[in-house]
Amino acid sequence: MLDLYYAPTPNGQKLRLYLEEAGLPYRLVPVSLSRGEQFDPAFLRIAPNNKIPALLDHEPADGGAPLPMFESGAMLLYLAEKTGFGLPARARARQEAVQWLFWQMAGLGPMAGQAGYFRVYAPEPVPFAIERYTRELARLYGVLDRHLADRDWIAGEYSIADIACYPWIVPHAAHGQALAAFPDLRRWFEAIATRPATRRAYQGVEDVYAVRGAPVQA
Repeated sequence: MLDLYYAPTPNGQKLRLYLEEAGLPYRLVPVSLSRGEQFDPAFLRIAPNNKIPALLDHEPADGGAPLPMFESGAMLLYLAEKTGFGLPARARARQEAVQWLFWQMAGLGPMAGQAGYFRVYAPEPVPFAIERYTRELARLYGVLDRHLADRDWIAGEYSIADIACYPWIVPHAAHGQALAAFPDLRRWFEAIATRPATRRAYQGVEDVYAVRGAPVQA
């Protein structure tokens, strides 16, 4: 059994989407960011950086004590290596999936998060920041759009790279991006949206970028 410490941010949705795709049994442990539950000492023992998601694997691969994990990319890689789902078997495709996972963690997620903050949540408009992060996010959308021009999935087959990137594209409108400008990215996005696991992972989930006052940094 896996405990997923969760709030419905894009990073939280990455793990929920993976668990639904892999068909793994898990228990959602809600963490209210607005109430500061991410600073609770019990949570910090699992996630010392006070961010969600966090994971507690009660049946780790080494057979030892329950394994706590933080950092969503590390969790995706761990689960894929443990279960065999989400990492291509071919070495080159596997490396491609890992590279794009790191691209999401280092680029797409942080830039989308900043665009979302300054466009939706900043107490006062900061035009320079809005323009800077919206423009950089458009550049990153373009990188992914060009990469998808001759393939259905980021690493050639559906993988943790797709699962990591998709939740950060979901709030594209709030982030100032029009998918019509990125036709191959839009095709990929729509294909993931129709997957049964995606529908399960997003059922009843509120878009945190559509509701002013909800937490966005996680």
